[in-house]
Amino acid sequence: MSGTRASNDRSSHSGGGLKRARSEPGGNKVTVVLGAQWGDEGKGKVVDLLATESDIVCRCQGGNNAGHTVVVDGKEYDFHLFPSGIINPKAISFIGNGVVIHLPGLFEEAEKNEKKGLKDWEKRLIISDRAHIVFDFHQAVDGLQEVQRQAQEGKNIGTTKKGIGPTYSSKAARTGLRICDLLSDFDEFSSRFKNLAQQYKSMFPTLEIDTEGQLKKLKGYAEKIRPMVRDGVYFMYEALHGSPKKILVEGANAALLDIDFGTYPFVTSSNCTVGGVCTGLGVPPQHVGDVYGVVKAYTTRVGIGAFPTEQINEIGDLLQSRGHEWGVTTGRKRRCGWLDLVSLKYAHMINGFTALALTKLDILDVLDEIKIGVAYKLGGKRIPYFPANQEILQKVEVEYETMPGWKTDTTGARKWEDLPPKAQNYIRCVENHVGVPVKWVGVGKSRESMIQLF
Repeated sequence: MSGTRASNDRSSHSGGGLKRARSEPGGNKVTVVLGAQWGDEGKGKVVDLLATESDIVCRCQGGNNAGHTVVVDGKEYDFHLFPSGIINPKAISFIGNGVVIHLPGLFEEAEKNEKKGLKDWEKRLIISDRAHIVFDFHQAVDGLQEVQRQAQEGKNIGTTKKGIGPTYSSKAARTGLRICDLLSDFDEFSSRFKNLAQQYKSMFPTLEIDTEGQLKKLKGYAEKIRPMVRDGVYFMYEALHGSPKKILVEGANAALLDIDFGTYPFVTSSNCTVGGVCTGLGVPPQHVGDVYGVVKAYTTRVGIGAFPTEQINEIGDLLQSRGHEWGVTTGRKRRCGWLDLVSLKYAHMINGFTALALTKLDILDVLDEIKIGVAYKLGGKRIPYFPANQEILQKVEVEYETMPGWKTDTTGARKWEDLPPKAQNYIRCVENHVGVPVKWVGVGKSRESMIQLF
């Protein structure tokens, strides 16, 4: 009782003295685009669509292991570290603290896209000073670890060998180095760099590191990026509380690759679910607005790991060839299978999607019938959850719903009414099972082939 009375007493002071602080008013919210499967869902296309109207486009996690393809005016851009919004000359692109940055990779990517017509990117890119740096030896170690896994266990994780895992390991072990360290006392940075390099050399005796050569290059990169680096927390705070702005967050990788919620250990090293937006940018949860889940009209996966709806048959081959299913970053062939609504519902449980973007519907145009995985069974009984354990996930039996194919070319469709009724039924089936509306349907590569439903 006394606690209640005291608080009432404080608020009833109408005279002089200090006024009680009020919680800050609303401010801007961020719109989030996340992958809802194992990646490669076409997030870049959805981001590109939203980025045309955005003031700020952010990356919050991952590194140049991500691959986002955007097609504008017939030109195909491939982004790995840059937010896809870098194409929009009116938007600021922000690489947040949760991203791990390989500086040679950043400038290589800039150069490649400059040749395709990207201009003045350095004037609209901001990098968080708290982002960790991927060093060349992290990349070398990534490759050595994969060889080691293959030798010891007969299988590897299937990483992109971009040094992402080792960099996040350094971060967790508190031996990592950040952008702010690179731009501060270079002698101190050099000393810590040498210590880290030495640690890795002692773990991997075959590892060769040109320490002095690396430091010389890093000093050069430091001056190149200095004008782009800001205190990321303050930058986001101002963006959220300043004048009205449209802020977009582009997730890399996807829900089933999340370090906590993905198909562990065949996952990435960061949180690519909605929690990664808050920790990777310094955004309080109340500032998260719409969360859009991007899902392919079928399912694909790169590398090894359980894949319940995989089709190792002519259906899988057809989806692979019609969908041009090759990894943007690795060039690896993607495994293909039917749409898995159990894993999609699981992704929704974690992310709370407000709407979905269903991409690559046109790949299904030629099929006589289409199956959708609607439930998992273990020992003949339906289970209401997505199993955490890989061995159990390998054993699940998928219950399918079979729908008739529409056998019509949908690539020319530009509005809902243009889609064949059977294709509309397929979309409605997804909505009803997951309990989330489909906001966009993709029927081709270009910007124009994303049909907006509401």
